[in-house]
Amino acid sequence: MSWFQLDPPSLAARAEGTVAPTLAASVWRGIWGFTLVSIAGFLPWGVFGKWFRFQGGELTMYLVCALVFVLLSGLLLHRLILGKGSLSRFYKLFTPAFVVYSVAWIAGWMLVGGHAGSIVGLLSGTAIMGWVFAAAFKAKGQTLKVIAALFVLNSFGYFTGGVIKLALLNMPELTIVGITLAPHTQRTIALMQWGVCYGIGLGAGLGVAFHLCQGKARELLAK
Repeated sequence: MSWFQLDPPSLAARAEGTVAPTLAASVWRGIWGFTLVSIAGFLPWGVFGKWFRFQGGELTMYLVCALVFVLLSGLLLHRLILGKGSLSRFYKLFTPAFVVYSVAWIAGWMLVGGHAGSIVGLLSGTAIMGWVFAAAFKAKGQTLKVIAALFVLNSFGYFTGGVIKLALLNMPELTIVGITLAPHTQRTIALMQWGVCYGIGLGAGLGVAFHLCQGKARELLAK
């Protein structure tokens, strides 16, 4: 039996009588679910960053962001796990996985710096997260595929959002439906769209990862 009863026989037993989601369905759930999570998670930084500067500092702001990510992820993504009791099991699995992912990413970025640091951080973070997922589901044969999906899709969303953010910030002024936005509003939009891109990328990666990890459980369920 694996962590939190996420091994294939346990998953299949709890999901008996249900239809397992396809890869496309899992990816779609991951995208829309984690995009909503990411928008909420970016709010403390993108909208309330100045307020946090005088109310606990950046550390408090980042802790609030992380708490929002963890709390909302379970509510919106727990159906990525087959069968009954998916909410509690998702929290038990995703919370430590996201924490170590965040720590590894920050450490990689701080040690190397710049775009190279971001890549090192993303790779180390998604590698640890992917290993945790594969081990929990007793799907170690899928570890490299899971890590690759998380890294490629997460990186795509993160760097795409970063490019768009810089483009928006470097515009002399941003006009929407004939209204020229104030600089602080322009900055907020730039940061929040980064959250959307990040959510789409990592959300798609999570959808692929959970689908791969539960392949044997789906086979048992089909029988």
